Amino acid sequence: MVLGILGRKVGMTQIFSPEGLAIPVTVVQAGPCTVTQIKTQATDGYNALQVGYLPTTEKHLTQPQRGHLSKAGVSQPLRHLREFRIEQPESYQLGQSLTVEMFTPGQLLDVAGTSIGRGFAGNQKRHHFGRGPMSHGSKNHREPGSIGAGTTPGRVFPGLRMAGRLGATRVTTRKLQLVQVDVERDLLLIKGCVPGVEGGLLEITPAKQVGNKR
Repeated sequence: MVLGILGRKVGMTQIFSPEGLAIPVTVVQAGPCTVTQIKTQATDGYNALQVGYLPTTEKHLTQPQRGHLSKAGVSQPLRHLREFRIEQPESYQLGQSLTVEMFTPGQLLDVAGTSIGRGFAGNQKRHHFGRGPMSHGSKNHREPGSIGAGTTPGRVFPGLRMAGRLGATRVTTRKLQLVQVDVERDLLLIKGCVPGVEGGLLEITPAKQVGNKR
């Protein structure tokens, strides 16, 4: 239950540490985001904060979306709305601006986005299956092989890993280190790669601790 920020992937580059090491980083244009709705346990059954990102024109929004933003006191239409579960939503106000100042260098982040779509892929590429023998007599180089039993059960079980669409799904990359914060240009430099294409929407939140905290 932590507050995050929305941003767009700009691309990858590298920076050099004081020791002279080259660090590959992803540049993310994050924020500023505007608080568009405050949800509490009393009114909505859970505590959350809805934030809006990326100014747009009114023609790209539906009438309910325009009314929702107008009720929140947002002067400019926003394209993306997302919720973040937090413990104390009353500490925020409608229309409040959230910037990259909420993060500090060295912090671990979870970055969620939509992975790159790769179209229809075979079972080897999609599920990292091994190939069959490549000898001349073999007819099972990249075939899926047997997919089920015979008379019993007489069908293919649901969820069997087969060929199909690869990518274009929500992916979260966890525990990425934040190397640098550029407050003036609203940029986050995150070590490593993040999901999605350049210009894709990202959700950046402090890393979620799972299990024993040390």
